[in-house]
Amino acid sequence: MSLVFDARAARLYETWYFSPPGRAMERLVERSVPLLLDPQPGEKILDIGCGEGNHLITFQKLGLDIYGVDASPYMIRRAEKRLGDRATLKVGVAEDLPFDDNEFDLAVLINTLEFLDDPLEALREARRVVKRKVLIGVMNSLSWYCLLNKFRSFFRKTLFSHATLYNLWDLKSYVRSVFGNAPVTSCCGHVQGALMGKLCGLASDHWHFAHCPFGSFLSLAVTIKYRARTEQHPLKVGLGEVGHPVARVVTMGTHRFAEVDPEHERSLLV
Repeated sequence: MSLVFDARAARLYETWYFSPPGRAMERLVERSVPLLLDPQPGEKILDIGCGEGNHLITFQKLGLDIYGVDASPYMIRRAEKRLGDRATLKVGVAEDLPFDDNEFDLAVLINTLEFLDDPLEALREARRVVKRKVLIGVMNSLSWYCLLNKFRSFFRKTLFSHATLYNLWDLKSYVRSVFGNAPVTSCCGHVQGALMGKLCGLASDHWHFAHCPFGSFLSLAVTIKYRARTEQHPLKVGLGEVGHPVARVVTMGTHRFAEVDPEHERSLLV
Protein backbone atom coordinates (compact mmCIF):
# COMPACT_ATOMS: atom_id res chain seq x y z
CA MET A 1 0.00 0.00 0.00
CA SER A 2 1.24 3.51 -0.82
CA LEU A 3 2.43 5.52 2.16
CA VAL A 4 -0.25 7.93 3.40
CA PHE A 5 1.33 10.47 5.73
CA ASP A 6 -0.05 10.53 9.23
CA ALA A 7 1.26 12.66 12.13
CA ARG A 8 4.24 10.34 12.68
CA ALA A 9 5.24 10.22 8.99
CA ALA A 10 4.78 13.99 8.82
CA ARG A 11 7.27 14.42 11.68
CA LEU A 12 9.81 12.28 9.83
CA TYR A 13 9.32 14.44 6.75
CA GLU A 14 9.65 17.67 8.73
CA THR A 15 12.85 16.44 10.40
CA TRP A 16 14.36 15.87 6.98
CA TYR A 17 12.81 18.94 5.28
CA PHE A 18 14.18 21.43 7.82
CA SER A 19 17.62 19.81 7.98
CA PRO A 20 20.44 21.44 5.96
CA PRO A 21 20.28 18.72 3.26
CA GLY A 22 16.47 19.05 3.11
CA ARG A 23 16.64 22.82 2.68
CA ALA A 24 19.34 22.37 0.02
CA MET A 25 17.08 19.89 -1.78
CA GLU A 26 14.23 22.40 -1.68
CA ARG A 27 16.42 25.03 -3.32
CA LEU A 28 17.11 22.54 -6.10
CA VAL A 29 13.35 22.10 -6.56
CA GLU A 30 12.83 25.87 -6.74
CA ARG A 31 15.45 26.14 -9.49
CA SER A 32 14.27 23.19 -11.56
CA VAL A 33 10.58 24.18 -11.80
CA PRO A 34 11.01 27.43 -13.83
CA LEU A 35 13.87 25.87 -15.80
CA LEU A 36 11.96 22.81 -16.99
CA LEU A 37 8.31 23.88 -16.94
CA ASP A 38 8.60 27.46 -18.26
CA PRO A 39 5.47 28.43 -16.28
CA GLN A 40 3.42 31.39 -17.46
CA PRO A 41 1.55 33.66 -15.01
CA GLY A 42 -2.08 32.63 -14.71
CA GLU A 43 -1.54 29.01 -15.70
CA LYS A 44 -3.13 26.31 -13.55
CA ILE A 45 -0.71 23.93 -11.84
CA LEU A 46 -1.57 20.79 -9.89
CA ASP A 47 0.78 19.53 -7.17
CA ILE A 48 0.16 15.78 -6.91
CA GLY A 49 1.17 14.73 -3.41
CA CYS A 50 1.21 18.31 -2.21
CA GLY A 51 1.65 17.49 1.48
CA GLU A 52 1.28 20.60 3.60
CA GLY A 53 1.80 22.91 0.63
CA ASN A 54 5.51 23.77 0.65
CA HIS A 55 5.82 23.69 -3.13
CA LEU A 56 2.46 25.37 -3.70
CA ILE A 57 3.83 28.49 -2.02
CA THR A 58 6.74 28.46 -4.47
CA PHE A 59 4.34 28.10 -7.42
CA GLN A 60 2.19 30.97 -6.22
CA LYS A 61 5.24 33.23 -6.18
CA LEU A 62 5.62 32.41 -9.89
CA GLY A 63 2.12 33.78 -10.53
CA LEU A 64 0.45 30.41 -11.01
CA ASP A 65 -3.09 29.39 -10.09
CA ILE A 66 -2.37 26.66 -7.53
CA TYR A 67 -4.16 23.36 -6.87
CA GLY A 68 -3.09 20.50 -4.64
CA VAL A 69 -4.13 16.91 -4.00
CA ASP A 70 -2.88 14.50 -1.36
CA ALA A 71 -4.00 11.09 -0.09
CA SER A 72 -3.60 12.24 3.52
CA PRO A 73 -6.51 14.18 5.06
CA TYR A 74 -4.08 15.15 7.84
CA MET A 75 -1.69 16.82 5.39
CA ILE A 76 -4.50 18.53 3.49
CA ARG A 77 -5.80 20.04 6.73
CA ARG A 78 -2.33 21.39 7.46
CA ALA A 79 -2.09 22.81 3.93
CA GLU A 80 -5.47 24.51 4.32
CA LYS A 81 -4.30 26.20 7.52
CA ARG A 82 -1.19 27.54 5.75
CA LEU A 83 -2.75 28.57 2.44
CA GLY A 84 -6.35 29.46 3.25
CA ASP A 85 -8.26 30.38 0.11
CA ARG A 86 -5.09 30.91 -1.95
CA ALA A 87 -5.18 27.29 -3.15
CA THR A 88 -7.78 24.71 -4.13
CA LEU A 89 -7.01 21.54 -2.16
CA LYS A 90 -8.56 18.07 -2.33
CA VAL A 91 -8.05 14.71 -0.69
CA GLY A 92 -7.38 12.08 -3.35
CA VAL A 93 -4.89 9.47 -4.52
CA ALA A 94 -2.41 10.03 -7.32
CA GLU A 95 -3.65 6.92 -9.14
CA ASP A 96 -7.24 8.25 -9.37
CA LEU A 97 -7.21 12.04 -9.43
CA PRO A 98 -10.50 13.83 -8.60
CA PHE A 99 -10.19 16.22 -11.57
CA ASP A 100 -11.44 16.45 -15.16
CA ASP A 101 -9.48 15.65 -18.31
CA ASN A 102 -7.13 18.45 -19.44
CA GLU A 103 -8.11 20.60 -16.45
CA PHE A 104 -4.57 21.90 -15.79
CA ASP A 105 -1.77 23.43 -17.81
CA LEU A 106 0.95 21.89 -15.63
CA ALA A 107 1.36 19.18 -13.01
CA VAL A 108 4.20 18.18 -10.72
CA LEU A 109 4.99 15.06 -8.75
CA ILE A 110 7.82 16.12 -6.43
CA ASN A 111 9.02 13.40 -4.05
CA THR A 112 5.71 11.65 -4.69
CA LEU A 113 6.63 8.68 -6.90
CA GLU A 114 8.95 7.40 -4.16
CA PHE A 115 5.98 6.64 -1.89
CA LEU A 116 3.56 5.07 -4.41
CA ASP A 117 2.88 1.41 -5.11
CA ASP A 118 1.77 2.10 -8.69
CA PRO A 119 3.84 4.97 -10.15
CA LEU A 120 2.82 4.15 -13.74
CA GLU A 121 -0.88 4.62 -12.98
CA ALA A 122 -0.07 7.91 -11.22
CA LEU A 123 1.74 9.13 -14.36
CA ARG A 124 -1.20 8.07 -16.55
CA GLU A 125 -3.51 10.13 -14.37
CA ALA A 126 -1.15 13.11 -14.54
CA ARG A 127 -1.16 12.84 -18.33
CA ARG A 128 -4.97 12.72 -18.35
CA VAL A 129 -5.51 15.95 -16.40
CA VAL A 130 -2.71 18.04 -17.99
CA LYS A 131 -2.58 19.98 -21.27
CA ARG A 132 1.06 21.11 -21.48
CA LYS A 133 3.76 19.68 -19.20
CA VAL A 134 4.32 17.23 -16.35
CA LEU A 135 7.35 17.48 -14.07
CA ILE A 136 8.64 14.53 -12.04
CA GLY A 137 11.11 15.21 -9.23
CA VAL A 138 12.72 12.36 -7.29
CA MET A 139 15.60 11.61 -4.95
CA ASN A 140 18.17 9.99 -7.22
CA SER A 141 18.98 6.37 -6.35
CA LEU A 142 22.43 6.73 -7.95
CA SER A 143 23.55 9.70 -5.87
CA TRP A 144 25.99 9.25 -3.02
CA TYR A 145 23.74 11.30 -0.71
CA CYS A 146 20.67 9.09 -1.28
CA LEU A 147 22.60 5.82 -1.17
CA LEU A 148 24.13 6.78 2.18
CA ASN A 149 20.77 7.81 3.63
CA LYS A 150 19.07 4.66 2.37
CA PHE A 151 21.77 2.61 4.09
CA ARG A 152 21.28 4.54 7.35
CA SER A 153 17.51 3.92 7.18
CA PHE A 154 18.10 0.20 7.74
CA PHE A 155 19.25 0.99 11.28
CA ARG A 156 16.83 3.75 12.29
CA LYS A 157 13.53 5.06 10.99
CA THR A 158 13.91 7.99 8.59
CA LEU A 159 12.03 9.35 5.60
CA PHE A 160 14.15 7.06 3.41
CA SER A 161 12.82 3.98 5.23
CA HIS A 162 9.57 4.28 3.28
CA ALA A 163 10.97 5.51 -0.04
CA THR A 164 11.61 3.67 -3.29
CA LEU A 165 14.37 5.59 -5.06
CA TYR A 166 14.61 6.05 -8.83
CA ASN A 167 17.26 7.06 -11.32
CA LEU A 168 17.17 8.78 -14.71
CA TRP A 169 16.82 5.53 -16.66
CA ASP A 170 13.93 4.37 -14.47
CA LEU A 171 12.06 7.61 -15.12
CA LYS A 172 12.70 7.57 -18.85
CA SER A 173 11.38 4.01 -19.03
CA TYR A 174 8.20 5.06 -17.21
CA VAL A 175 7.79 8.10 -19.45
CA ARG A 176 8.09 6.03 -22.64
CA SER A 177 5.49 3.62 -21.31
CA VAL A 178 2.97 6.33 -20.42
CA PHE A 179 3.68 9.29 -22.71
CA GLY A 180 5.16 7.52 -25.74
CA ASN A 181 7.73 9.41 -27.77
CA ALA A 182 7.13 12.73 -26.01
CA PRO A 183 9.83 15.44 -25.69
CA VAL A 184 11.71 15.13 -22.39
CA THR A 185 14.11 17.50 -20.63
CA SER A 186 15.93 16.74 -17.41
CA CYS A 187 18.49 18.10 -14.98
CA CYS A 188 20.24 17.05 -11.78
CA GLY A 189 21.13 19.06 -8.70
CA HIS A 190 23.48 18.26 -5.88
CA VAL A 191 23.21 18.41 -2.13
CA GLN A 192 26.87 19.13 -1.44
CA GLY A 193 28.61 18.22 1.77
CA ALA A 194 32.15 19.31 2.35
CA LEU A 195 33.66 16.37 0.45
CA MET A 196 31.19 16.62 -2.43
CA GLY A 197 31.81 20.35 -2.70
CA LYS A 198 35.54 19.76 -3.12
CA LEU A 199 34.98 17.03 -5.70
CA CYS A 200 32.53 19.19 -7.66
CA GLY A 201 34.97 22.07 -7.58
CA LEU A 202 37.73 19.90 -9.03
CA ALA A 203 35.48 18.44 -11.74
CA SER A 204 33.49 21.55 -12.69
CA ASP A 205 35.87 22.49 -15.49
CA HIS A 206 35.38 19.11 -17.16
CA TRP A 207 31.83 18.01 -16.33
CA HIS A 208 28.57 19.97 -16.51
CA PHE A 209 26.85 18.77 -13.33
CA ALA A 210 23.37 19.92 -14.40
CA HIS A 211 23.39 17.01 -16.85
CA CYS A 212 25.22 14.54 -14.65
CA PRO A 213 22.84 11.60 -13.87
CA PHE A 214 24.26 11.15 -10.35
CA GLY A 215 22.96 14.31 -8.68
CA SER A 216 20.98 14.13 -5.43
CA PHE A 217 17.75 15.55 -6.88
CA LEU A 218 16.63 14.49 -10.34
CA SER A 219 14.03 16.48 -12.30
CA LEU A 220 12.42 15.38 -15.56
CA ALA A 221 9.76 17.28 -17.52
CA VAL A 222 7.54 15.78 -20.23
CA THR A 223 5.81 17.90 -22.88
CA ILE A 224 2.38 16.48 -23.67
CA LYS A 225 1.84 15.53 -27.31
CA TYR A 226 -1.63 14.98 -28.71
CA ARG A 227 -2.34 12.88 -31.77
CA ALA A 228 -5.45 12.94 -33.96
CA ARG A 229 -6.49 10.54 -36.69
CA THR A 230 -9.47 10.31 -39.04
CA GLU A 231 -11.68 7.25 -39.34
CA GLN A 232 -13.62 6.47 -42.50
CA HIS A 233 -17.29 5.53 -41.96
CA PRO A 234 -19.08 4.58 -45.21
CA LEU A 235 -22.62 5.84 -45.79
CA LYS A 236 -25.31 3.23 -45.20
CA VAL A 237 -27.48 4.73 -48.01
CA GLY A 238 -26.10 5.10 -51.53
CA LEU A 239 -26.75 8.29 -53.48
CA GLY A 240 -28.57 6.34 -56.20
CA GLU A 241 -31.10 5.05 -53.67
CA VAL A 242 -32.36 8.54 -52.79
CA GLY A 243 -35.49 9.11 -54.87
CA HIS A 244 -36.22 12.62 -53.61
CA PRO A 245 -34.40 15.22 -51.54
CA VAL A 246 -33.45 14.08 -48.05
CA ALA A 247 -34.00 17.61 -46.68
CA ARG A 248 -36.40 20.34 -47.68
CA VAL A 249 -36.56 23.96 -46.67
CA VAL A 250 -39.44 25.00 -44.47
CA THR A 251 -40.31 28.68 -44.04
CA MET A 252 -41.85 29.85 -40.77
CA GLY A 253 -42.42 33.57 -40.62
CA THR A 254 -39.10 35.25 -41.33
CA HIS A 255 -37.04 32.10 -40.54
CA ARG A 256 -36.13 29.21 -42.84
CA PHE A 257 -35.30 25.73 -41.54
CA ALA A 258 -33.95 22.54 -43.11
CA GLU A 259 -36.30 19.63 -42.37
CA VAL A 260 -34.98 16.06 -42.77
CA ASP A 261 -37.34 13.59 -44.37
CA PRO A 262 -38.34 11.14 -41.54
CA GLU A 263 -37.91 8.04 -43.71
CA HIS A 264 -34.34 8.96 -44.67
CA GLU A 265 -33.60 10.09 -41.13
CA ARG A 266 -34.36 6.55 -39.95
CA SER A 267 -32.23 5.00 -42.68
CA LEU A 268 -29.25 7.25 -41.87
CA LEU A 269 -29.42 6.33 -38.19
CA VAL A 270 -29.45 2.57 -38.83
